[in-house]
Amino acid sequence: MRILLIEDNLHLGAGLKKLLDSTYAVDHLTTGEDGLAATRSQPYDLVILDLSLPDTDGLQVLREIRGRRQTMPVLILTARDELDDRIAGLDLGADDYMTKPFEFSELEARVRALLRRVSMEKTSLLQMGQVVFDLRSSTVTARDEPLDLSARETMVLRALMMANGRLLSKSQLLDSITRFDDDVSENAIEQYVSRLRRKLTSHGLTINAARGLGYHLSETS
Repeated sequence: MRILLIEDNLHLGAGLKKLLDSTYAVDHLTTGEDGLAATRSQPYDLVILDLSLPDTDGLQVLREIRGRRQTMPVLILTARDELDDRIAGLDLGADDYMTKPFEFSELEARVRALLRRVSMEKTSLLQMGQVVFDLRSSTVTARDEPLDLSARETMVLRALMMANGRLLSKSQLLDSITRFDDDVSENAIEQYVSRLRRKLTSHGLTINAARGLGYHLSETS
């Protein structure tokens, strides 16, 4: 994943670049014009944009990016905390907005969220073992045949497949199904996982339990 950071504060820019460079390829530029030139010549997965730039207003940079119909997410950083500025940025096509000062850990989380969206837009299919999950239609197939899953089982499976083998706690899995029933308890997750495990076993997948920690999905040999 490649990120463009347009930030004229050299100290902050260097800190953000160091923070993100361990995971992503980050280009740090300090002016709006250089940033716009970079977006014309290099495809980026995310732009982190300061509004108070020395040569132009960051909103103008955003306006030109969207005017060229470039759809990469844009995360605005600014010391401006006026509601009108936030509304203007969102109306021009910003995807997220952070006011300074901010915690680096929160920025990392927002970057991850925006880049997950980019990844999902690039491919709508998740596959593990013989199971294929179409994110756009929320349909699940195995060997090209539909799997008979309830709505909540489908959402639990989606969360586990998107975690790509990482451990998810009961509360995280609960969050994935609360849109259907706000009264669901964490104990219900055990039932959904048990049902899913039975349905997935013959298709090369199993749901592993880590006592007191949660669940993760893996392929069977």
